[in-house]
Amino acid sequence: MFVGLEQVAIASPNPPALARWYVDHLGFKFIPERDGNCFVRASNGSVIEIIVGQGPLADAQPTDCGLRHLAIQVSDFSAAYASLAGCGVSPVGDPYLNNGNRLAFIKDGEGNLRHLIQRKEPLP
Repeated sequence: MFVGLEQVAIASPNPPALARWYVDHLGFKFIPERDGNCFVRASNGSVIEIIVGQGPLADAQPTDCGLRHLAIQVSDFSAAYASLAGCGVSPVGDPYLNNGNRLAFIKDGEGNLRHLIQRKEPLP
């Protein structure tokens, strides 16, 4: 009955600009806008909906309660990391290994925390 996550939503003061960041930096594809909301799709089919937000942007920290990051799966960690560095995207801390997985944190165009990950083996 319950299949899984269809998409996640991010509230933004400028949805088209944030959608463009995901297209330009992560290679996501635009999905046609609906009711003023922007959508982008990753090559694996996952979708981010970017809705018009209200109020100030929060500066969430990795261990604050609530949704903390979106993990972006990469097939070649070194190339992905170098590509982002070449676009001026700064990491949040240094890349690291965890149980054979390569990881790094970055922030998107509005400061939302994103987690790059190349897993040694897929989750079971």
